[in-house]
Amino acid sequence: MSKGRGVSGYTHTQQQLDAYANQHNPNNHAYWDDLDNHANQCNPNNDEYWHSREKDEDDD
Repeated sequence: MSKGRGVSGYTHTQQQLDAYANQHNPNNHAYWDDLDNHANQCNPNNDEYWHSREKDEDDD
């Protein structure tokens, strides 16, 4: 029985199903791109870290 994980063909398009599968498949570039993006946003030595926080500073 499913515990709410994943996506369903009843509620998502084939394109959405494919994107989900690609992002959860270690043999696909999208999987590694997602991990790299997350690591970059968590690393203060990376420009993406500061770029992802620019909007928060502008709100002050």
